[in-house]
Amino acid sequence: MIVRTIDEITDTDADVRSENWRSKRIVLAKEGVGFSVHETTLYAGTENEFWYANHIEAVFVVEGEGSITDLATGETHELAPGSLYLLDDHDKHVVRPRTQMRTVCVFNPPVTGREVHDENGVYPLVTEEPASV
Repeated sequence: MIVRTIDEITDTDADVRSENWRSKRIVLAKEGVGFSVHETTLYAGTENEFWYANHIEAVFVVEGEGSITDLATGETHELAPGSLYLLDDHDKHVVRPRTQMRTVCVFNPPVTGREVHDENGVYPLVTEEPASV
């Protein structure tokens, strides 16, 4: 069993920041469970273009409001606490938080925590062997 708190992750290597967002990586590939879990905060007034070409991502909005636009279709959806979006087709998208948005994100395959978005908003597929117990 693994039990962690956000406080344990804050200001460690698993606490990744950019000028638009902050992601606290709670469960990573090294745990060997087939997915990763992050608490990600997107800052109000930012525009965040992402494309997870190598991952499927589910995002649950815990607090804040904004929108997500599917760049292939132009369709825009409103986001608020209780909303979930699933990028089940490696969808290129833009998230525009009107207020600070706190989300819980699940990635498959799991991320290692070392990934950085490239110029297309893509995380490279980085693999890691699970840590031995």
